[in-house]
Amino acid sequence: MTAHAGPDTNSTPGWPAHGGRIAPLLARFGLPADHPVIDVSANLNPLGPPSWLGEWVSDWLSEPSTGAGESLARYPDPDDDRARRAIAAHDGVAPERVLVTNGGIEAIHLAAALHAGGRALVIEPTFSEYALACGRHGLSVERLALEAPEFRLDPDAAEAALAGVDVAFLCRPNNPTGTLIPRAEVERLLARADETGSTLVVDEAFVDFTERDERLTPLLERSSHLLLLRSLTKLYDVPGLRLGYLLGAPEAVARLATLQMPWSVNALALGLAAPLLADADYLARTRAWLAAERDLPERVRALGHTVPETHANFLLLRGGSDAEEAGALFAFLLERGLLARHTHGFPGLDGAWLRLALRGADDNVRLLEALAAWRRP
Repeated sequence: MTAHAGPDTNSTPGWPAHGGRIAPLLARFGLPADHPVIDVSANLNPLGPPSWLGEWVSDWLSEPSTGAGESLARYPDPDDDRARRAIAAHDGVAPERVLVTNGGIEAIHLAAALHAGGRALVIEPTFSEYALACGRHGLSVERLALEAPEFRLDPDAAEAALAGVDVAFLCRPNNPTGTLIPRAEVERLLARADETGSTLVVDEAFVDFTERDERLTPLLERSSHLLLLRSLTKLYDVPGLRLGYLLGAPEAVARLATLQMPWSVNALALGLAAPLLADADYLARTRAWLAAERDLPERVRALGHTVPETHANFLLLRGGSDAEEAGALFAFLLERGLLARHTHGFPGLDGAWLRLALRGADDNVRLLEALAAWRRP
């Protein structure tokens, strides 16, 4: 286990820190700005936003009789708990266990702020925002590495590490590896957190894409030291909306609410939570897409590529023996109109791997054809 203090980054010069940044990467590799690209760098639902969303927003803006048309000219009502109640009903918890946030990112930063000045454990390689949030709130960061190439957790090492920290961040399914720490191991860590008084933060941003229901919601009744982070923007392909939430013990949620910036969640996002969660047809179509395309990792392995077992809507591919070879594959794919996600700055990956999102059948076939044509330098 290694220790680190201060802010962290998830990028190296010339490589954007997050996926979905097409323009700077086209420029980096000398490709024209209008070069056609399929974005497999961002882990979003390829079905696109629900078909009714545009009309709903239009109605929301144009119906003054309901007060909706005036919503942009007012601050969000701090007593409007419709989104909170909709989430609580959807997840089967009391509203007092729910805090609606400005995307999953705000939830991460609030969890760090709750332990400002303390010590944190980050289990990696993982999403860079955990370490960034800790750095910005004055937490020193200790790191525990998942065991490559399958990126498994050593539960004994994790239990030992919990004894010395105030908060631990765990992503499940993990980004960028797609791996899923078994529930039994999470329960072991939570029992240890109860003993040490640590908070276990489990980011479930991609839990909607698992084959079976892997939500840890039932564990909230067993421990007051568990925080679950969720996002609606990935499942419904509305990342610009910024809508997420966290679940925890009522006392913890109340404390986190005092740390939240006033009006951090806009009125449009608050109004959309209930209709998004109520769209059973969209969820069914998403499940059908996943069932049809979930064998993509296996098909990539059949081409001779190293891919750990994934439980999410993306896969991690070994791009070569080092970052230089992976960079060559990245450029090869980009030239063929496929934007992958680099892994520069992810400790334990260091640019030698690429993350690829599952998309529709035609896009996935195109990706497979490109990977089949790849010849290592």
